[in-house]
Amino acid sequence: MTTPLAAKIAKDYGTPCAVIDMDRVERNIARIQAACDAAGVANRPHIKTHKNPMLAQLQVKAGAKGITCQKLGEAEIMADAGIDDILISYNLLGDEKMARLGALQAKANVTVAADNSVVVGDLPKAAASSGRPLSVVVECDTGRKRAGVETPAEAIALAREIAASKGLTFAGFMLYPTETGWAEAQKFYDEALAGVRAHGLDAAIVSTGGTPNLKNLGKLKGGTEHRFGTYIYNDRMQVAAGVASWDDCALHIYSTVVSRAGPERGILDAGSKTLTTDTGGLEGHGLILEHPEARIARFAEEHGFLDLSRSNTRPNVGDVVRIVPNHVCVVVNMMDEVVMVRGEEIIGTLPVAARGKLR
Repeated sequence: MTTPLAAKIAKDYGTPCAVIDMDRVERNIARIQAACDAAGVANRPHIKTHKNPMLAQLQVKAGAKGITCQKLGEAEIMADAGIDDILISYNLLGDEKMARLGALQAKANVTVAADNSVVVGDLPKAAASSGRPLSVVVECDTGRKRAGVETPAEAIALAREIAASKGLTFAGFMLYPTETGWAEAQKFYDEALAGVRAHGLDAAIVSTGGTPNLKNLGKLKGGTEHRFGTYIYNDRMQVAAGVASWDDCALHIYSTVVSRAGPERGILDAGSKTLTTDTGGLEGHGLILEHPEARIARFAEEHGFLDLSRSNTRPNVGDVVRIVPNHVCVVVNMMDEVVMVRGEEIIGTLPVAARGKLR
């Protein structure tokens, strides 16, 4: 069954189509800002999820102290839109990036992360070209085994190296604790903080992160801010993590059933180029709201293979269904624009301005 809104979106924009409910977006922004305020922790939302300056400005207007970007290209888009307080939570390397970072630092307040001496060795070039000091936080691995120094001793040594580098200012620490690893993160941070203080330094910024860590917000004693990203839209992973409900999921993919060649199978026009193969550890590749027992079992590039064997209701060819993606951040990065709605009314489109900014 196709809803009237789905029929209108399919008629006006075609499918597959990414649609955001602005009432839900605004409610999500307000909910997380209120949680940060209650915990006494600044909100520094990560724009990797929505990649749009207008939505970033809504977050700042609601009370966020600034934003987080993962890549320099995202930060450039946001600074061009007038956003002034930006953390780039990623190691930046090479002359090309240092030139761009210097130009960015000349027009916005930028803090960057580093977890090794090679990165720190490059950063003074950006500071010199911008004509102002560059703030640097030490990224610390507290259990995810991704980026970050692995020991407090390494964090202390790198902080000292930053402080001793011309044009650089040691600003603090950046952590991304696992959902169950906050006691270990506290121990790491306490030791690192004591170590830098012993050398006359201090940590003005202590940044934690992750929408799934909503339940841990404020638990790190000494934490100053938290980096939420996915919360603005939410997705199936956040529902599974217990930090969002289906009503909090603000982005849906509208997709048309284009084939029902067998009674227990079908094909959607949304494949791996729309919904991403990132399952997030979940079964299937998204929740179909109209047929929650159906499973998007596998993909070709433009085909979503439906397994209807457990579904009590089964769609017909031509039906337009709404899908909650598993991992919405990856989905948004494949879109040129999203359609905005309020209730049953289409209110316009929004470009994914930082789409594809991978460097």
